[in-house]
Amino acid sequence: MSGLRALLGLGLLVSSGSRIAAAGRGRCPSRIWPPLGSWGAARRVRTGAAMQCPAGQGVKYLSQKEAQAVDQELFTDYKFSVDQLMELAGLSCATAIAKAYPASSFTKSQPGVLIVCGPGNNGGDGLVCARHLKMFGYEPTLYYPKRPNKPLFEGLTTQCQKMDIPFLSEFPSEAMLIDELYGLVVDAIFGFSFTGAVREPFASILRTLEQVTIPIVSIDIPSGWDVEKGNPDGLQPDMLISLTAPKKSARHFAGRYHFLGGRFVPMALQNKYSLNLPPYPETDCVLQLP
Repeated sequence: MSGLRALLGLGLLVSSGSRIAAAGRGRCPSRIWPPLGSWGAARRVRTGAAMQCPAGQGVKYLSQKEAQAVDQELFTDYKFSVDQLMELAGLSCATAIAKAYPASSFTKSQPGVLIVCGPGNNGGDGLVCARHLKMFGYEPTLYYPKRPNKPLFEGLTTQCQKMDIPFLSEFPSEAMLIDELYGLVVDAIFGFSFTGAVREPFASILRTLEQVTIPIVSIDIPSGWDVEKGNPDGLQPDMLISLTAPKKSARHFAGRYHFLGGRFVPMALQNKYSLNLPPYPETDCVLQLP
């Protein structure tokens, strides 16, 4: 047994233990979802045509205040509950992952996905995503070091445990170990409410994730980024899943896959904030942006 696997055997795992500019105007072509042949090919070749929409009808990129205002209206005026939106967001994330990284494309026998969850709603999206990935045939593993003492998050954690999704008792200290054990990492640490410096244990976690070679998927915002300015020296994910609408930092995203998820924004709210959301293909809850 290698030193890396020996570390795993010493108790790392604890297995019991989230364009329509206006009605009747321009439509965009449907997305094409080609499967990826292998991880090696996936990292070298950008597959699939990006959706092209008429000029002047681009999706709006939200500031932090705008994103918070949209969320607040969904809660107060439209009476969406937090867990309702979290379920829709987590399902969107799992669906986007399945489209970009089919389980059949993993080179390992088990399509292992490491999901790192933060203490807020972004972490809740990650827990929901893990549950749906499990149903989609993946083998998710969760690391959830800062768990809120709230019924919502306790319920999401219990659901994952009841589905035999393992929780790590500590985070792998070596990027090489993550590369060896998993085929994908989901960053569900911080969302668009994040401000200030990243504190422990997440600062060390992000430093490790910056060194992994397998693809990283960030939910809504790459963790550690300024919501509007990005972070050229921070985490650089292979895939970004923007929820509700992209945030301004998404303009700095240089990875291969940018998806929009969350097909739930009422048209009146879309028009009020001029979101210019493109039409989702058929019954899909996600679509790929250029």
